[in-house]
Amino acid sequence: MARSHPLDRYRNIGIMAHIDAGKTTTTERILYYTGKSYKIGEVHEGTATMDWMEQEQERGIT
Repeated sequence: MARSHPLDRYRNIGIMAHIDAGKTTTTERILYYTGKSYKIGEVHEGTATMDWMEQEQERGIT
């Protein structure tokens, strides 16, 4: 089965750092500036794209 999206157009990256180092903030900016998100979510507002689980939103963790 042929792929509808060529794999040479994708990059997988990992972001790893200590607690409160800005991983989610960095990820939000990457998504916004690459055009994958139309607005920058904020951790303290619970609107971050990466914080999609209820527990993450309640506890402020990703």
